[in-house]
Amino acid sequence: MMRSATLGLAGMSLLAIAGYAFLATDAPAQTSRSKAKKAAAAQNNLAAEEARRGDWSRWRGPNSDGISLETGLLDTWPKNGPPLAWRVKGLGGGYASVAVAAGRIYTLGKVRDKTYLHCRKVEDGSEVWKSQVGSGGDPNCTPTVDGQWVYGLTLGGDLFCCQTESGSLVWTKNYGRDFGVDGTPSWGFSESPLVDGDRLVCTPGNNESLLACLDKMTGETIWTTKVEPSQLGRRGHEGAGYSSIVIGNAGGVKQYITLVGKAVVGVDAASGKLLWAYDRVANGTASIPTPIVEGDHVFCSSGYGAGSALLKLNRSRTGFDVEEVYFLPGNKMQNHHGGMIHKDGFVYCGEGHNEGFPLCINSQTGKDAWREGRGPGSGSAAIAYADGHLYFRYQDGTMALIEATPKAYKLKGQFKIASHNGESWPHPVIAGGKLYLRDQDELLCYDIKKH
Repeated sequence: MMRSATLGLAGMSLLAIAGYAFLATDAPAQTSRSKAKKAAAAQNNLAAEEARRGDWSRWRGPNSDGISLETGLLDTWPKNGPPLAWRVKGLGGGYASVAVAAGRIYTLGKVRDKTYLHCRKVEDGSEVWKSQVGSGGDPNCTPTVDGQWVYGLTLGGDLFCCQTESGSLVWTKNYGRDFGVDGTPSWGFSESPLVDGDRLVCTPGNNESLLACLDKMTGETIWTTKVEPSQLGRRGHEGAGYSSIVIGNAGGVKQYITLVGKAVVGVDAASGKLLWAYDRVANGTASIPTPIVEGDHVFCSSGYGAGSALLKLNRSRTGFDVEEVYFLPGNKMQNHHGGMIHKDGFVYCGEGHNEGFPLCINSQTGKDAWREGRGPGSGSAAIAYADGHLYFRYQDGTMALIEATPKAYKLKGQFKIASHNGESWPHPVIAGGKLYLRDQDELLCYDIKKH
């Protein structure tokens, strides 16, 4: 499917002028593509540096793709799983995962109706500090660490910046008060904010501020994305959705890409202008998984029967056209909320609404490489990748190690998490040779390094 603008006879002269302008700016476009390649290389270098330090500083890791570049990890697990290094309590309720940076662990939790940002030591999980950052329900946001600052979002829409050294609050914004958002999504605001250079980018989710770009030091607004409802399509649900923003450079144009309630969208990073929208994977209840971005392509999926799609973003004279390379209906592939991994031309995930059936597809064609069926655990599966393997965390508290190969499904180990305090949903984190698993009030750390 290709979306493109149409022009009548009256627009022919304008088309000629626009064509000339486009050709005239072809050299700058090539320069933009060159910059995009350099930006991608720099990001990969950052990911490698994070792996060397043993960090995982944000949601789904340094590239927001669920991939760790660490090596030297166990390629099989003993019957009872890898050794449990330590286990601590006191984090409160919530489904937030963890960020790891400079020897410290950060996560959010609700303790007696107050939301706290917790800072713990990687050595033993002991408390460094905790700071109240809001109130309301169990938080879902994984904090974002950026040097001496850490950022996050409460379930009620309190966006905040704290000092990593002390936990002191630097600034705070509220999606309702500061961006005019009326109410909260059904399961609250759940994204993890994106730090990009000197900016913080987030998703208030209304028509006046679909996305918002702030000065990360002060919280002052730089731009917001204003949209008409018709621009997003007719499917899906109102509001922000439950996804998190990733950076793309399709056509040499830096853009912020995310799944909001009504569509997958791309927003110009410089101005905040909506560049494109695609609504076929949106659903009427909860649009959740973070899109996968690779060059000019975006792979996106959603549960509740929606399905999955590979998109190609084609730069045009008026912006971008969205080409649907293929679409997989919900009975073929849908990722509910466990996330997806793109590695070496293949997409791996737990497939099915509220299910984690292990699946590997060819990302270029959408064809199955393998489809296992139930797998070792039950319920949905949150996944991450490191050192040639997938880490599947099932809703029932089962952890599984699956080789990341398109050749065949290969289970390399499984165990039951030492604690099980309800739905085992927070995404696994691999950092510094350790596997971190948040489980409501508890945090567990497993040693997965080869010795």
